[in-house]
Amino acid sequence: MVVKIDSPLPPEQLGPRLAEIYAVLGPLYRRATRVVENESPQTGLSVGVRTVLELLERTGTAETVPQIARTLGLSRQFVQRMVNDALEQGFVALKRNPAHRRSSLVELTEPGHTAIRAVQGSEHEVLGHVDGDLTDADITTTLRVLRQMLAAVNEIDV
Repeated sequence: MVVKIDSPLPPEQLGPRLAEIYAVLGPLYRRATRVVENESPQTGLSVGVRTVLELLERTGTAETVPQIARTLGLSRQFVQRMVNDALEQGFVALKRNPAHRRSSLVELTEPGHTAIRAVQGSEHEVLGHVDGDLTDADITTTLRVLRQMLAAVNEIDV
């Protein structure tokens, strides 16, 4: 079967093509993780702490550990450890949660904002030099595909 390049792929072709994305994304993620970990002594941010700080910065709100864990698809125990690490470094603060006495809200502090912005700024500088003449349309399409893949995987009950 011949499919036009701009036509939706049938499932028997879509699956293998999307699997190609996973094949690239895995090594990319692992390599990027190593880069962040190698920079950790300078920034004080582990990959896990960075993930929590980025979420808090992106949402702009204080959230509970269970909320953060659900949003990130991580275990509450892991997120609690990352929050504890971030708390020790002064990157987050706990505040009273009027909706739940035992589950405090985790809030990004000014040092946390500064730390995550510094890491992101460094990352943006490096990524700004990626070769390939990428266009805004390329990036938009990539994000659309990845978001659809994430939504589909999120629907799978694990």
